[in-house]
Amino acid sequence: MRTIKLGTSNLEVPVIAVGCMRINSLDKTEAEHFVQTSLDEGANFFDHADIYGGGKCEEIFADAIHMNASVREKIILQSKCGIRPGMFDFSKEHILDSVDNILKRLRTDYLDILLLHRPDTLVEPEEVAEAFDLLESSGKVRHFGVSNQTPMQIQLLKKAVKQPLVANQLQLSITNANMISNGFNVNMENDAAINRDGNILDYCRLNDITIQPWSPFQYGFFEGVFLGNEKFPELNEKIDEVASKYEVSNTTIAIAWLLRHPANMQPVIGTMNIDRLKDCIKASDIHLTREEWYGIFRAAGNILP
Repeated sequence: MRTIKLGTSNLEVPVIAVGCMRINSLDKTEAEHFVQTSLDEGANFFDHADIYGGGKCEEIFADAIHMNASVREKIILQSKCGIRPGMFDFSKEHILDSVDNILKRLRTDYLDILLLHRPDTLVEPEEVAEAFDLLESSGKVRHFGVSNQTPMQIQLLKKAVKQPLVANQLQLSITNANMISNGFNVNMENDAAINRDGNILDYCRLNDITIQPWSPFQYGFFEGVFLGNEKFPELNEKIDEVASKYEVSNTTIAIAWLLRHPANMQPVIGTMNIDRLKDCIKASDIHLTREEWYGIFRAAGNILP
């Protein structure tokens, strides 16, 4: 598995992150097999969040991987906190309490990366800074990042937070690519020109923040997958054409499309299907041509002025 540096850290991570949001859909044997297959394929970066399965997903993962000191040295663990029922909460107390509970469920002493999950408009950057300082000094968290945040929201945090923010987890797929398409449609009077995220793509590249695309196969907001979907005939025809050339699946090409971008993204895949997991991992070895990348982009209905 090809690796990249995570943000400005010295942490070498696989270009594919294994998302564990749905691991609670597997029984014990299936979960063990899935996790072991991930490790065998070089996908040792596992993404969690305290809200996944109400915390059960972290517990199931720890059981499935048979967590102990020896296993912990071989994997990279990322989790997220900040979402509570009916609200978001970046208070110092909530962050510290969340991390303690995450560590307990994962049966580990530390997280490699902690992300703040969704922006909290009531955030006090000084409280976040205090929490991060305590988590870092205690060894409970080694690196920090955010999820679904704009440049100005990140800048607000950086007003007080001294630790580098190494990752920003953002929704991005071939069909949900506004952060890319608005960069083409500068000064244009069309929907693609609407800047919905404050140029977060360019901001992350300028500041060496690794973008972690989530839902890389979804269109809309969890409306379904675009692969094999009759709503996207031209896109699927193009993806299948490119997949045939490289003798891989359409799944592989959808991930390869993200990996082709020079931002050095790290897609978070959410499949619990082992064959699709392997197909995603194969994308690490595929380098699409410029013509293929743009062809897929346009086939999804994205506009070039």
